[in-house]
Amino acid sequence: MNTNSDLLRIEELRYTWPGESRPVLDIGEFTIGRGERLFLRGPSGSGKSTLLGAIAGLVRPDHGRILFDRTDLGSLSNAARDRFRAEQLGVIFQQFNLLPWLDVRANVTLPCRFSRSRARRAGNVAAAADHLLDAMDLAPELRAKRADELSVGQQQRVAAARALIGKPQLVLADEPTSALDSDRRQAFIELLFSQVEAAGSALLFVSHDPDLARDFDREVSLPTINRAGVAA
Repeated sequence: MNTNSDLLRIEELRYTWPGESRPVLDIGEFTIGRGERLFLRGPSGSGKSTLLGAIAGLVRPDHGRILFDRTDLGSLSNAARDRFRAEQLGVIFQQFNLLPWLDVRANVTLPCRFSRSRARRAGNVAAAADHLLDAMDLAPELRAKRADELSVGQQQRVAAARALIGKPQLVLADEPTSALDSDRRQAFIELLFSQVEAAGSALLFVSHDPDLARDFDREVSLPTINRAGVAA
């Protein structure tokens, strides 16, 4: 059972990729508190992205429970899991996954097109998008550009604004700084922290770089919590 402070609780989770004999995930217990900024590190192949996929409902575990705000995600239908993901999660993908043919504002507001509750929390959706883009230091003259006309750093900030619009309860960030140099990494993390705090969202930030962990509330190593001892 979730405690009042747990937003996410994982119990006895196991997942093995089809055709493999050894589980990529074998986690006894894993929690994220409401509003917590959690740094999850681990080498390539340790299952970090698979864990994010399980939390997002894109990967169905072989065993165990994922409880989100006291809801067992495994009990939901496919359609209900899709609604949950749209309403409650913001995701910053490693490759950003912006729609290249859409302009900046259209990319940022996309989650509100798929979730009425997300749009309701955003209020004036266009104004909310511009507020986030201001906070992410993206110049107004760039906002009518197509996503594929932006630099890597600019795309990254657009992806973060898209994840944060409508105040999701949890933001999942999968190696979002891997393409940036150290100065730009730190600047992005500071921007992300300020907006996560403003939204009241929890943050699960995945990286293989331990130097980024110092500013987070808590650090967890996936090989440590993963009883299968999976590593590259």
